[in-house]
Amino acid sequence: MINVYKLVSTSLGIGYLGKGGGTAAAAATSLCLYALAQAGGEQVVRGLPTATLLLTALGVWAAGKVEPLWGKDDKKVVIDEVAGMCISLLFIPVTGATLLAGLVLFRFFDIVKPLYIRRLEKLRGGWGVMLDDVAAGIYANIILQLFLMLEDTLDVHLP
Repeated sequence: MINVYKLVSTSLGIGYLGKGGGTAAAAATSLCLYALAQAGGEQVVRGLPTATLLLTALGVWAAGKVEPLWGKDDKKVVIDEVAGMCISLLFIPVTGATLLAGLVLFRFFDIVKPLYIRRLEKLRGGWGVMLDDVAAGIYANIILQLFLMLEDTLDVHLP
């Protein structure tokens, strides 16, 4: 029997890839956002904050449900990378360059966990699983926003 919380926490099974599952989930999220932006344009960008909030809430629930089965922040749980990647791209134009930069920045902050990110992992249940990736996404988004502002100021643009 398929448990919805396992399907959600593994992001439709991506988490079962094992090593590199978090990067695969973040990359898949980037590809999905790119495809959706090509199909729906600005509609996607406007809907991303709501979708991200719902994904994060769903992730807290699902990660909390699988923790007693799989342990604290098991590598199969990758919904946190999906939500974090979405956060890193909030209010950012969806282009190949911004998606790649967002992916690299998000994974950097998620793996290195600087600036108190690691402390968030200590929270109980799904909150600890999700909030470190939320913070990594916020940091990545701030860097991207600053870069885009600098790009506009210098009138230099990414390809």
